[in-house]
Amino acid sequence: MARRKKIYEGKAKIMYEGPEPGTLVQYFKDDATAFNAEKRAKVEGKGVLNNRLSEFFMKGLTQIGVPNHFIKRLNMREQLVRSVEIIPLEVVVRNFAAGSLSARLGMAEGTPLPRPIVEFCLKDDALGDPLVSEEHICAFGWATQQDLDDMISLALRVNDFMSGLMLAVGIKLVDFKIEIGRIWENDFQRLIVADEISPDSCRLWDIETGQKLDKDVFRRDLGNLTDAYTEVARRLGVLPSNVTHAPRPTLIN
Repeated sequence: MARRKKIYEGKAKIMYEGPEPGTLVQYFKDDATAFNAEKRAKVEGKGVLNNRLSEFFMKGLTQIGVPNHFIKRLNMREQLVRSVEIIPLEVVVRNFAAGSLSARLGMAEGTPLPRPIVEFCLKDDALGDPLVSEEHICAFGWATQQDLDDMISLALRVNDFMSGLMLAVGIKLVDFKIEIGRIWENDFQRLIVADEISPDSCRLWDIETGQKLDKDVFRRDLGNLTDAYTEVARRLGVLPSNVTHAPRPTLIN
């Protein structure tokens, strides 16, 4: 479809004006970033894989009644999605200690948590997306207490769905982050899952070997990022088993 007016460009996606009011076209780039974009690369095929995987996960959420912004995939790199007012928070669900949680609390990576833990981070790259409390969120008007209750409920439903899906293909869902947006239906506000769900936004470890199949491969220089994402897609049946791997990423100075 013809390109329309660019609305927003982030590190991994571009949002364009949609063909109908209340819609956007979400374009998945091949860019990989880490450490607040201090490390950057072009990874051939990454955008295609994330588009297909996010479509797969969003469709699955729709089937179990979890509302989200996905309408349909348009082509290999673009989706038609609902336009939403994004709440300026990243919602993080953790099942095992890893990443910043391990660093903050001195817990060994892979330590099982007693229950899924939901955290909120302010979406602000300049500040490093700092961890914030529910008290901060309500005090500064980023969301109401009812919004927070609804966001936690949505996040835990996504966690149940994703954990089971991954377990069935031998992958451990260590943690993930989602974004949630507001839409209005008549005079009523509704919260729905937005942005994307992909190996960019999840930590995924092979259950048997502990091999990382997510963006930590890029963060920690553990190999070919496209190979890792392709493995996730193959196990889930999103791509045929004879897909050729893309070449290794080239870092940009």
